[in-house]
Amino acid sequence: MKKILLTLLLLTGLCGYSQQFIRSGTIEFEVRTNNHKTFGDGIWAEMFKDKIPQFSTYWYSYTFDNNHSVYKYERMDEKAKLPWGNNNAEENIWYNDYRTGTYTHRKFVFDEAYLLKDSLMHISWKLSPNETREIAGFTCRKATGILFDSVYVFAFYSDEIMIPGGPMGIHGLPGMILGITIPRMYTSWIATKVDIVNVNKTAILAPTKGKQKKGTELIENVKKATSDWGSWGQQMIWNIFL
Repeated sequence: MKKILLTLLLLTGLCGYSQQFIRSGTIEFEVRTNNHKTFGDGIWAEMFKDKIPQFSTYWYSYTFDNNHSVYKYERMDEKAKLPWGNNNAEENIWYNDYRTGTYTHRKFVFDEAYLLKDSLMHISWKLSPNETREIAGFTCRKATGILFDSVYVFAFYSDEIMIPGGPMGIHGLPGMILGITIPRMYTSWIATKVDIVNVNKTAILAPTKGKQKKGTELIENVKKATSDWGSWGQQMIWNIFL
């Protein structure tokens, strides 16, 4: 009887360890945007609303191992494709090194590929550990952050996945972010599945192609170019530099 109890305790301990210390894996994210809301109000916006789908849905993969990750486009809902395409979404790559606090991102901006290297963005987080939600089979805790000085982001993270990362350049919580909502961008990111078995670690590489530039330099150029675009221009900036 003692041997049976000991075996059960060991198995319980091993299961707990595997759940709480995941250090590598691949996560699929579903990204959903309300296109009608991003256009804002006004005559110009109303002209477009009946010509475009209200929602667009994309799927991205996030592959991670220890302290680095790569986030890439996978596919989209073709039925909800916008008339002007997907803004080269398939060309964008986010590589983050959380150990050094740096990133290398490949972004398409105004039909040109840029290779951006800089420090990871600063995000001020406030934890709400008593508020939880289950995402992709993981119990996640809530946190509220501020991006770009004034943009609120609501996130749910799991401390069972031992990487302080998330979609795009969002990071800095005590575990992996599996759910994000940014109300002012009318967009949500939700993990639909987590694979910790079939992990292609060789895919976690920084992009190398593109016009090299610091992220802080490019954002100033884009701000000037879109200064009279209203809310649509602001949405574009946030999308580019997340």
